[in-house]
Amino acid sequence: MTDSKYFTTTKKGEIFELKAELNSDKKEKKKEAVKKVIASMTVGKDVSALFPDVVNCMQTDNLELKKLVYLYLMNYAKSQPDMAIMAVNTFVKDCEDPNPLIRALAVRTMGCIRVDKITEYLCEPLRKCLKDEDPYVRKTAAVCVAKLHDINAQLVEDQGFLDTLKDLISDSNPMVVANAVAALSEIAESHPSSNLLDLNPQSINKLLTALNECTEWGQIFILDCLANYMPKDDREAQSICERVTPRLSHANSAVVLSAVKVLMKFMEMLSKDLDYYGTLLKKLAPPLVTLLSAEPELQYVALRNINLIVQKRPEILKHEMKVFFVKYNDPIYVKLEKLDIMIRLASQANIAQVLAELKEYATEVDVDFVRKAVRAIGRCAIKVEQSAERCVSTLLDLIQTKVNYVVQEAIVVIKDIFRKYPNKYESVIATLCENLDSLDEPEARAAMIWIVGEYAERIDNADELLESFLEGFHDESTQVQLQLLTAIVKLFLKKPTETQELVQQVLSLATQDSDNPDLRDRGYIYWRLLSTDPVAAKEVVLAEKPLISEETDLIEPTLLDELICYIGTLASVYHKPPSAFVEGVVHKSLPPRTVSSESVESPDTAPSGPAADQPSVIPTQGDLLGDLLNLDLGPPVSGPPMATVQMGAVDLLGGGLDILMGGGGSSGSFTPAPSTTAPTNVGAPLDSGLGDLFDLTGGVGTLSGSYVAPKTVWLPAMKAKGLEISGTFSRQVGSISMDLVLTNKALQVMSDFAIQFNRNSFGLAPAAPLQVHAPLAPNQSVEISLPLNTVGSVMKMDPLNNLQVAVKNNIDVFYFSTLYPLHILFVEDGKMERQMFLATWKDIPNENETQFQIKDCSLNADAVSSKLQGSNIFTIAKRNVEGQDMLYQSLKLTNGIWVLAELRIQPSNPSFTLSLKCRAPEVSQYIYQAYETILKN
Repeated sequence: MTDSKYFTTTKKGEIFELKAELNSDKKEKKKEAVKKVIASMTVGKDVSALFPDVVNCMQTDNLELKKLVYLYLMNYAKSQPDMAIMAVNTFVKDCEDPNPLIRALAVRTMGCIRVDKITEYLCEPLRKCLKDEDPYVRKTAAVCVAKLHDINAQLVEDQGFLDTLKDLISDSNPMVVANAVAALSEIAESHPSSNLLDLNPQSINKLLTALNECTEWGQIFILDCLANYMPKDDREAQSICERVTPRLSHANSAVVLSAVKVLMKFMEMLSKDLDYYGTLLKKLAPPLVTLLSAEPELQYVALRNINLIVQKRPEILKHEMKVFFVKYNDPIYVKLEKLDIMIRLASQANIAQVLAELKEYATEVDVDFVRKAVRAIGRCAIKVEQSAERCVSTLLDLIQTKVNYVVQEAIVVIKDIFRKYPNKYESVIATLCENLDSLDEPEARAAMIWIVGEYAERIDNADELLESFLEGFHDESTQVQLQLLTAIVKLFLKKPTETQELVQQVLSLATQDSDNPDLRDRGYIYWRLLSTDPVAAKEVVLAEKPLISEETDLIEPTLLDELICYIGTLASVYHKPPSAFVEGVVHKSLPPRTVSSESVESPDTAPSGPAADQPSVIPTQGDLLGDLLNLDLGPPVSGPPMATVQMGAVDLLGGGLDILMGGGGSSGSFTPAPSTTAPTNVGAPLDSGLGDLFDLTGGVGTLSGSYVAPKTVWLPAMKAKGLEISGTFSRQVGSISMDLVLTNKALQVMSDFAIQFNRNSFGLAPAAPLQVHAPLAPNQSVEISLPLNTVGSVMKMDPLNNLQVAVKNNIDVFYFSTLYPLHILFVEDGKMERQMFLATWKDIPNENETQFQIKDCSLNADAVSSKLQGSNIFTIAKRNVEGQDMLYQSLKLTNGIWVLAELRIQPSNPSFTLSLKCRAPEVSQYIYQAYETILKN
């Protein structure tokens, strides 16, 4: 007979009977009674009255009975804390039992009894179990420490259990190591500030050794712990990757994903030129493909993770397109996810295959899936230019099917194709117009209206088509109303004589009869534009539109980097950072990419997207304009206009490097620490004695100040409605300033001046508002010195020293761009001590060294040295080799980047040789320009 009999009784007076049975002398009867008690407890009956009787049954050698009693105890200890103390003695005894299973059971139960009164009694037994000779007991005790920490963190710290846990990481048994890591990780998560998992190469080695021998969940704990480690260089990262790679062939998909997470994270540190990098890419593909043969739920989780991996490193799966083809019996959530990945992997090589598949999908029965497939065809056209023609003809074939929702989706994506490839496929407009009547979804109607308005001059009856939409104007959705308003205004500007009535009708509908503020505002803007200046209206409404980019739904790079650190967790399924759905999570980011042997132009180090090819003049950016209009409300919140020098002399060559490279993880998180005191000469060697006391020029900002170039015209009056701006940059005693001359060459008074900089490579920003104290009368000039700091937003510019500026006055907003000399960013504490200089010179790879010639310079070594010192380029040592003077120099930029230089001067030769070494080699060209400027002026 099975145990089900225990659940079938419902007689009254049962508790009384059970009490008698629990106190019976017969062991079998006792066991039966405890089973009945547990059965009643499981179905929800209150059997807490039997607590003392059940606790008495603990004194037994029978393991089964002990387990049942412990189960009861865990359930009722919270509601009966005073009674639970009775069990403490037995726990203490059981922790010394000769049977390791009983010792472990006692420790496990102790951890589950969440009663404050009891916890302090349990410390002694727990301490013994943590040092038990049996690994099974030790691994159970390790988890118990984490549970105890959750109940009473202070107690655990006072008793020194955390140190014991750290020692267990060096245990000989791999399961003990895994549980110790799991416990420490759990405690570290709830206390982010405590540096519990203080990993070093030795402990990492122990973890990797344990990795091969522990259970699958133990492996996951160890891999997750490895993922939080930051290797000191690319060689260590490579050796960890080599030892983690075998986990990719594990049967448990969670182990595979954890291994992928570690490899994706550490690959960031490997140079793309390495053979090993290519091997690793090849090894990553098969395990990911294997995950797709699991059941649908696992497939979905795998696909969500693969979606992130493909966005970060598409090259891993670029040859595996076929596994993402949809199967007829895939659930819809798997189909949609596969479709998304197919488009991400689409390229010129496989586009024919992909299009054939997508066309097939567009005739499926599942409406959601068909819509997504039609959209996918459009996305392929935008992504792979060579396929655009085939995509358009495929879409036209689909429109001919006359299936309503297919037609509507096709029209929406054709609108995007028109925007990507103007004046190429407009011949299909006639076909689109035939389907006008069948459109009933807002997005499709809006797309069709946009097409009619945009190409009104090619459509004979454009006015009739738009008029037909106007009849039910108030029943349309906002999206359609806004689109219709713009389209009719475009039509009026193209054919003013025929459409005057139509435009008046739509303007009055939008402004007088509508209660939607967006629609009203747009209506009034158009009305005023048309009534005051039709030429300007034409320039605004019919302006050239920017081409749309291929990938509009990519995850933002910094978020993507964070999500890569969470592969195999919920965050990677939601595609949201953990902080969005769990409280108190520490932000993680990828390690900075190693620059050692990589070419600077590698695609990973160049900023992605539009930042890479910055135009030379500021684009008319909405956000910039918005900020400019309220600039004069108060000064920007920023530090004092003092040199922002990072005083930490520890990470001498770190700091701003990743920002400048545009690569690495958290691209925006670097803010140089603003120094509120004048920077001191940190680099001066302490033991240099009296000699240095009188070397005043090496101290704080030399009084002569660095070289200041003459002012040049930055914004001619022709381009700024009569406002001419000329200026230069200077650095005096640690403060950077922009010295401007504003000249009014217009016929009206100018006032309300304000200035703003776009994001730039070194975070230059105004440290105070632009103050012009009196209105600027015609033909009058005013000189202003605007203090700058370097705590603004950072974005890599091309060229690196490009600064885009917007100036506003009572007339308009004007944009110009200028190049600032890099020597204004050389800080006063840029003198490196000799030992450090030598070590750093050797440490920077040789491929980062660049050589330049400075011609026509007739100064001697001492004059060169003192001239450069005025601009914070410090001479550390001087040698004479075979009649040549060699100057060894260092300088430091405001974002913490150090540059080391060797300058060769031959007394008879007016040409100097300059060798520069730097962790960010693309700075070198601009440093050379600074040298040339300073020495020749």
